[in-house]
Amino acid sequence: MSGETDRPRILLATDFSKWALRAEEFACCLAATWRATLTVLTVLEFPPGMNPEYPVNQVYLSELMKAGAKQLAELKARASARGISLHTRIATGIPCEEVLAAVKAEDSDLVVVGTKGKSGLAHVLLGSTAERVIRTAPCPVLTVRMDRAEVSSGAAGPCEGISLNRILVPVDFSDCSLEAVEYAALMAQRHSASLTLLHVLEPVSYGLDFTLLHAGKREETRERLTTRLGDMTRALAEAKIQADSQVRGGIPFESILDSARTIPADLIVMGTHGRRGLSHALSGSVAEAVLRQSRCPVLTVRSPKYGPGHRRVLSGMSTSRSTLSPGGLP
Repeated sequence: MSGETDRPRILLATDFSKWALRAEEFACCLAATWRATLTVLTVLEFPPGMNPEYPVNQVYLSELMKAGAKQLAELKARASARGISLHTRIATGIPCEEVLAAVKAEDSDLVVVGTKGKSGLAHVLLGSTAERVIRTAPCPVLTVRMDRAEVSSGAAGPCEGISLNRILVPVDFSDCSLEAVEYAALMAQRHSASLTLLHVLEPVSYGLDFTLLHAGKREETRERLTTRLGDMTRALAEAKIQADSQVRGGIPFESILDSARTIPADLIVMGTHGRRGLSHALSGSVAEAVLRQSRCPVLTVRSPKYGPGHRRVLSGMSTSRSTLSPGGLP
């Protein structure tokens, strides 16, 4: 038992819709690669206003429980056929609350969810529920998207295997973004992947006061950013992780998505600010746009837990941002 407690713990939250197949695929493959303990949770949500004490509703709930248990058993059998053992949980209630309760009960190291579901937006995915999970889950959250065309064509099936070769990490040099680099480095080591560090130099409007002096200062900022990213890629190289970096101008979410397409990235890893939610650099419309529009999975990192003996790649690297101008990601 002690050996199992030392293994990473992954929680997959699923509604068993076709939209959730790729999330299932990712969770199973991550569990196999990491030699992790995998727990699968499905939440049965009562329609608003339904009183579970009424006999007719109890019958309805009983049928839901039977269907959920059957789906969990089928998933367990599929995973077992690949040599992946998993535990199952079934709950009734408000999905985001039940997901967070399961994360706490399982002491999860990672939560995996899909980005579409039976209601158009999956209960534990994008929108207010996913935002709450991402903001408050005491561990990283991986959201895995499936397009309507992929679902219609049956392009993804359960536990078919995934490939993580290129990982994109937006960096604004805040503590939370450096933590995202640390976690991305761990992912790269586990999957023999390479990293691309991206800093977006946002456009600054100087109006009629724009001068060559402003242009010169902006170029100096770009050079300082390039130097700092270079220091990080060298630190990664010392840990035997292949990495490169980019400094791009433009609207942050557009630049992140464009870089992900160009690389092409198999995963985007972004830092979060804990209780404040997504970091200022990746907050509001920026994070929402990345999560909703990214064709590849997005992993948001908050309070990651590392195993015994983990050595930080960026240990001792300053997080001071005094050298950055407002032209960088804030």
